[in-house]
Amino acid sequence: MKPRILILKASGTNRDGDAAAAFVQAGGEPVIQPLAVLRSSRAKWRDYDILVIPGGFSYADALGAGRLLALDLTTYFNDQVQDFVSSSRPVIGICNGFQALVKSGILPGWTAADGAPAATLTFNQSGRFECRWVALKPVSRHCLWTRDLETVACPVAHGEGRFVVRDGQAEAKLEANDQIALVYATAGSSGVASTVSAAGGAYPANPNGSIRDIAGICNPAGNVLGLMPHPEDYIFPTRHPNWTRGGAQGSGLALFQNGVKFAREA
Repeated sequence: MKPRILILKASGTNRDGDAAAAFVQAGGEPVIQPLAVLRSSRAKWRDYDILVIPGGFSYADALGAGRLLALDLTTYFNDQVQDFVSSSRPVIGICNGFQALVKSGILPGWTAADGAPAATLTFNQSGRFECRWVALKPVSRHCLWTRDLETVACPVAHGEGRFVVRDGQAEAKLEANDQIALVYATAGSSGVASTVSAAGGAYPANPNGSIRDIAGICNPAGNVLGLMPHPEDYIFPTRHPNWTRGGAQGSGLALFQNGVKFAREA
């Protein structure tokens, strides 16, 4: 049977359709559910095998990117989300979804030594909205989403994607727990250049200035992944900027196939 995938939709979310298309191609059966409908219908989240929090500008990013969506997750749906996390079912948050996972404390899944949030996502170091292609390199050995993954090419589209941590202890804990899942990298096999010429020089491989070039992290158990780039935007060869020149490599589809495969075998 095809794993059933619950894709959350808040006001302003605009990447739910792209995420659904990626999971269809990966062999899953996605269902897009507005949060307002979930609140009124009392749908059984246990009927789903994978949870997806897609990108967009949920609630117009009022009070900060992902913050109001994070309140939804911790106030109205805390039990359901925590059940997904604790039962080791796959969970993924992309761009605004990553921001919501971090602002809610679901990622990294623990607090700093002083009890404060261990990490956050803030304004890009460049001070501008970044919308361009990047290359991603998998790092974590136990994150189910990135297992056997090669370099992935995909776009970024965010203004608040810089991942920062509370202190050096939090940074060390991320590394010790093997929670750094993806980093911005040079081209490798993706066919995307690490720098792109621009009027003022060149764009760096890291589009936002995140520490350690972090593009995505997972929870200690490895079943929850949050990332700023959009692998769902490159699941067909014709979407690659170099596809007419034979450079369509590093598809993001493999990441979604990993989630579906895990859910099917669980």
